[in-house]
Amino acid sequence: MAVPTETVYGLAANAYDARACRRIFAVKGRPKADPLIVHVRGWSDLADIAVTNDAARALARRFWPGPLTLVLDKLPSIPDEVTAGRPSVAVRAPAHPLLRRLLALTGRPLAAPSANPFGYVSPTTADHVRRGLGNKVPHILDGGPSSIGLESTIVDVRDPRSPRLLRPGKITRAQIEKVLGVRLLAPPKPSRLRGHGESQVAPGQFERHYSPRTPVVLHARLDPRQAARGAPDEVWLFLARPAAARASNIFWLDARGSLAGAARRLFATLRRLDEGRFRKIHVEMAPGAGLADAINDRLRRAAAR
Repeated sequence: MAVPTETVYGLAANAYDARACRRIFAVKGRPKADPLIVHVRGWSDLADIAVTNDAARALARRFWPGPLTLVLDKLPSIPDEVTAGRPSVAVRAPAHPLLRRLLALTGRPLAAPSANPFGYVSPTTADHVRRGLGNKVPHILDGGPSSIGLESTIVDVRDPRSPRLLRPGKITRAQIEKVLGVRLLAPPKPSRLRGHGESQVAPGQFERHYSPRTPVVLHARLDPRQAARGAPDEVWLFLARPAAARASNIFWLDARGSLAGAARRLFATLRRLDEGRFRKIHVEMAPGAGLADAINDRLRRAAAR
């Protein structure tokens, strides 16, 4: 079934059930080399799932429930289908109240990637799930629009002395480093292979991902005058509402340029523009670091060809 989280909607199955988890891959068209994230109620649920350490405990104490995924060595209870055959597992405790209630009712950890066809723009509403997967998903738990709108931050803490940031998200590098007292290693180079090479440590590592069908062109800054003069079959997506925004092919993510607002609306806006039959989507990247790193990570992958 599809479930709401504060990040994006997920396609969930019992994480202990290899057959159910294989069904997730079939429904999404997801390569077996791309592992799933296991969702739990909290730290106490990790005893049967992963080998823990003090670094993971400190991060969970600070950020759980919330949009932070920890990569740890897995225990035998988690089937290889969930972890792409690797000896590690990605785990997080979501904050969405409906998913937390479902976890309590089932008494089982739930493996759940985004509830959309693999590689397409992630879903942030129940309607996105319906439009993307249709009758492949008979049950959708509608929890309203996702409050964050970007997937969780992922940190590999198997070696507490050398933690690595695998995917940026709302929980920033600076916040994590403050808790751990050490610098995070940089994310690995994005993988060009989509299921035909080495399995990934965590999801969101492929070079092309979160992608609309319409080609995306990235810009450090967009000029409203250039957009107004642009071809009518190309669309221009600004971070903030431009002063002169009269052209019908000019859009923005947040009226005031709030990064939180931009992140929350990014995927929904890309989906909307993808349905507009434009030839290109020109997108302005977010300035700065922190949440901007997460927004720009998704945009770079959406624009990769």
